[in-house]
Amino acid sequence: MTDRSNDGVNDGSAGILPACENIGGQDARPPFLRTGYTTGACAAAAAKAAAIVLCGNPAPDSVEITLPDGTCVRFSILSCLVDGVTAEASVRKDAGDDPDATHNLSIVAAVNFVEGDDIQFAAGEGVGIVTKPGLTVIPGEPAINPGPRKMIRQAVREVTPRGVMVTVSIPGGREIAARTFNPRLGIEGGLSIIGTTGVVRPFSVPAMEASLKCALDVAAACKVKNPVLVPGNIGERAAKRNLRVYPGQIIQVSNHWGYMLDEAARQPFTRLLVLGHPGKLAKMIEGEWDTHSGNSASAMPIVARLAASLLNEPAPDSQTVEGIFEALSPANRARLGSALSAAIREAIIMRIGTGKQLTVALINMAGDILGSDGDISPWK
Repeated sequence: MTDRSNDGVNDGSAGILPACENIGGQDARPPFLRTGYTTGACAAAAAKAAAIVLCGNPAPDSVEITLPDGTCVRFSILSCLVDGVTAEASVRKDAGDDPDATHNLSIVAAVNFVEGDDIQFAAGEGVGIVTKPGLTVIPGEPAINPGPRKMIRQAVREVTPRGVMVTVSIPGGREIAARTFNPRLGIEGGLSIIGTTGVVRPFSVPAMEASLKCALDVAAACKVKNPVLVPGNIGERAAKRNLRVYPGQIIQVSNHWGYMLDEAARQPFTRLLVLGHPGKLAKMIEGEWDTHSGNSASAMPIVARLAASLLNEPAPDSQTVEGIFEALSPANRARLGSALSAAIREAIIMRIGTGKQLTVALINMAGDILGSDGDISPWK
């Protein structure tokens, strides 16, 4: 049995949470995991409850909303009150068994009448404002995605045809947003109100990949031509220390290399730099495009074989890829780093073609460059 427990690297991507959501297709979650509801669905339920009170009706204990697929779902109302011309209601977010950053938070909607018959949106405490192009919401608007806006409109229209302003808040959202993709996507001041289906499906691979793709979309919209793709925080720190890069140029891929390379190839980028630890990236040489240790074999045999072939002697005895490199002389370390980079670059070109000028650079855990292949000068 192949040992997949230790790649010799922690790519630092733990704790990075999705800022965008697109749940659909098949995923590998166990069938016993409990689904939950998105911030968008919770905001719609809170807005409906607030609209009911604003129209002079008693505060409801619960409300029913219709999800985009036609399913009717009932939400308990955490609080509901009216203060002068504004009514406010809240719903407790239940993300099921998904490790969602907003699980158990209060999603609050304040509603007041406005001129006309339109439904307008505003960002309250803990909800961000979009500042960069490339997302589904234009800069200057509250970070309330189109799916949630549609659900909120439908929920409010079930109560009143009048024009209203809906202000969505997430107390504590500003602090949580600092741990999500939002800052790098140009969403400032808080979280996004997200969800295309209204339902959170635990550990959804499509949801994570859609979140990652948002970073590519924003980079392209901001005219980035030479992005740097890294696995996680270690790679990002190394890129900032060793290269000349600017905000928005570095894109974290996590372990989804096949998906993100395919998507990057479709974007109008001129060059791509793939930078990371060989304990992750060397897996691509043998067609392992999801580099999570639970979904791919260890990179150790790949690195050890290439080291032995290159040096005409057995690879250093080590339990990790990092250890193999540490045991080599500086000259041999550089030779192995460059040879591995070349093999990784060849594997990526075989997958995405030659439409982009591609460079691969490898780093150790300290963030030092081990070797590279391709022209790295555009980032120097």
